[in-house]
Amino acid sequence: MRFILTSLLMTLVSWAQPLMADDQPVVIELFTSQGCSSCPPADELLTQLAGRDDVIALALHVDYWDYLGWKDDFASVNFSNRQRAYAKAGNRRTVYTPQVIIQGVSPAVGNRAGEVISLIDHHSNRAQAVLLEVERSGNTLSISITANGGSVGQSVVQLVRYVPEKIVKIRGGENAGRSITYSNIVTEWRPVTQWNGQGEISAKAHVTGSEPIVILVQSLGLGPIIAAHVLQ
Repeated sequence: MRFILTSLLMTLVSWAQPLMADDQPVVIELFTSQGCSSCPPADELLTQLAGRDDVIALALHVDYWDYLGWKDDFASVNFSNRQRAYAKAGNRRTVYTPQVIIQGVSPAVGNRAGEVISLIDHHSNRAQAVLLEVERSGNTLSISITANGGSVGQSVVQLVRYVPEKIVKIRGGENAGRSITYSNIVTEWRPVTQWNGQGEISAKAHVTGSEPIVILVQSLGLGPIIAAHVLQ
């Protein structure tokens, strides 16, 4: 059964098209937990999606399943609060795992591969609203954003760091006895600056270490993700 699932995921993910110069990657946020028995298929799907050039796949581990007998050592209350804020912004009453939010606006069940792939394809055809350029020199990150035409509205520029991969042997809770590979585990998510969405803006951020860096431009109030760039 696992072989069939893995083959299906690889088939779906293989539909990806190469990222062209004018394209922007689609951002996927997976809200997951080591203590959630429904999450491993979603974690596996995210691992497959992380290999696509046209996708920025991010795993945000929540802490509200820790009471089930296994504490997720990747979990953060900040990620739980981000998921709750998405629910509030979308007038949804509850949160759950595994859930994905695609491009800041499209929720889906994280282990429904076909639905997730369809939403990625939908968002991959969007217009390029801004030009986002990111460069790193030592511990300094230089960010340049230019509106591509009219105003895109009030936005926040955010910096995300993640660990590309870790294997965890789970010894308690719903997934006890399993060794699970987790990909693109978010370790930091912080605002850099706000932007009025017009003209140009430049900003700098201090960074250390070798973890990959993602810069996101997102509408205030957890609205659409307008642009994203990753530095491996």
